[in-house]
Amino acid sequence: MQTVGNITSYIDLAQLLLYVFWIFFAGLIYYLVQENHREGYPMESSSSGRAVVKGWPIPEPKTFKLENGKSVTVPDLARKEPPYSGRSTGYGSGAPLEPTGDPMKAAIGAGAYSMREDVPEMSLHGTPVIQPLRIASAYTVAPQDVDPRGLPVMGGDGKQGGTVKDIWIDSTEMMFRYLEVETQTSSGPRHVLLPMPFALVRRNQVEVHAIYGRHFADVPQLRSADQITKLEEEKISAYFGGGTLYADSQRSQPLI
Repeated sequence: MQTVGNITSYIDLAQLLLYVFWIFFAGLIYYLVQENHREGYPMESSSSGRAVVKGWPIPEPKTFKLENGKSVTVPDLARKEPPYSGRSTGYGSGAPLEPTGDPMKAAIGAGAYSMREDVPEMSLHGTPVIQPLRIASAYTVAPQDVDPRGLPVMGGDGKQGGTVKDIWIDSTEMMFRYLEVETQTSSGPRHVLLPMPFALVRRNQVEVHAIYGRHFADVPQLRSADQITKLEEEKISAYFGGGTLYADSQRSQPLI
């Protein structure tokens, strides 16, 4: 006896729709997994000679045109990686890396960073998003807050690393991003930037636990005195991040 929807005695319309849904859903999962591999691939194994790990499935490269006239192709099979200094502590893939040379600049662990564009982040008005207050004169410190300009900057060892000379503001987020610190080096005074998350502003001084006083002289230098590029932001933050683990040899040792 035939019923509505039957195509044959073994196949009906609901069964076909179920099969179509399964095929569609499997294709959707494949597509999403493939597109998810567009960023961050191909991976590289640092403990086995930096061999390329293809993974699966890797999508075909796609080029995106940006508003500034440039283009970005992902996955980028020829992308540049930060030059790191380290060696593997084990024989298997994924073993931790131990820094060699200056651990503060080894670009490993807490001091790792990404190779962002070496250009300033720009606002919709074509001006740099992050600027010192001497340039962004429309902004100032709230009267109820401590103005850190002129205060000494003390490192994690209790020694002075420099003096705050200016504050750099993010005009899109309306918050201070960096303190400009004047520090003394063997070749004379030098201005470096201190990320606000690593600074504790008190009424009489600015305290930094991540690095020691002597380390301020080696903070990565800016190419321009009044601008900071996205790559320079990465390197500066990585330097202070690395200090949380490598500023003192005891910091990287077991607690017990």
